[in-house]
Amino acid sequence: MRLLYAIYICISLVIAPVRTSAAVDHTHAGLTVLLAKHVRWSADGHASQVDYVGLKTDRVALKAYLTQLAEITQADFDGWNSGQRMAFLINAYNAWTLELILTGEPDLVSIKDLGSLFSSPWKQAIAPLLGKTRSLDDIEHGLLRGAPDFAEPRIHFAVNCASIGCPALRPEAYTATKLEAQLADQTTRFLSDRSRNRMSADGKALEVSKLFDWYADDFTSKSSALSPPAGFLAEYAEQFSDDPAAQQRVRAGELEIEFLDYDWSLNSVAAAAAPP
Repeated sequence: MRLLYAIYICISLVIAPVRTSAAVDHTHAGLTVLLAKHVRWSADGHASQVDYVGLKTDRVALKAYLTQLAEITQADFDGWNSGQRMAFLINAYNAWTLELILTGEPDLVSIKDLGSLFSSPWKQAIAPLLGKTRSLDDIEHGLLRGAPDFAEPRIHFAVNCASIGCPALRPEAYTATKLEAQLADQTTRFLSDRSRNRMSADGKALEVSKLFDWYADDFTSKSSALSPPAGFLAEYAEQFSDDPAAQQRVRAGELEIEFLDYDWSLNSVAAAAAPP
């Protein structure tokens, strides 16, 4: 009997199903299809709007993509390179933000309306990801900003909070192979938007997004001795003015930095089309 039992155990081990890593599409093609269909660049290319009504008709496809993300284990994730991990997390943040917005459509005015006095929408545990159910804050601040091997301030121009004040949501997913070009493009588009980042009318100050106040320490320059965020902004002086002399003043850190109010209105096509 013992011999038969031993043979049974050996056979069971041989034929037992072995867990393999989840299939990974590092192109994030499913998300790109949705974004290309429902996200539109503004006329000047500095911002984008989302057709949330249209996206809601494709909610099954969005949920399918989120399910694919949820199947990735921590072990899978840890085996990827830095670009693959960063792209995955940015896409997860943006896709889960879209799903959160759809829970409040079609009458939602701001993502902040999905929270309450005691519960921020960014702190709600909504996203099954890497073995835990996480909040948007967990993804952004814990997994992205909290990753020591990332140290990438331009993440702030990639994650999208579904608001007009936020840097644009791209009509494509982030991928490791294009990540550097995508982050560079996002940064240029955002800083070139004179409604959110500009030189003051009197030329004495830079009036910039509140993002640079909230996350000032993230915007430490690698090439400037200026304190953050002035050093980072100095690297993009040409985005603030067409005048070479004014650009030089930005690079020298001679201008005061003032922070503009953040517009939390929903970045929807309907909101963009509404009369002022």
